[in-house]
Amino acid sequence: MFDPKSIDNITEKLAHAIPPGLNHFKDDLEKHIHALIQSGLSRLDMVSREEFEVQKAVLAKTRSRLEQLEERVSQLENQLKAD
Repeated sequence: MFDPKSIDNITEKLAHAIPPGLNHFKDDLEKHIHALIQSGLSRLDMVSREEFEVQKAVLAKTRSRLEQLEERVSQLENQLKAD
């Protein structure tokens, strides 16, 4: 779903932003920030890239088939008008 390394990078960046006077809280804050980010992301309704690509392919195939059927219906309607 979401790359754990990205969460670690975000956590690390936020931890480095902590003022020097609060360095003794740094480890605890990193753990809490990491947990909060994971918790927030887990609540999101996301799909993996693989699932997205599969659905994208299904949609493309469906769109192609729909265009074929629309063309066929148009041909049949023209035949009915000609008769």
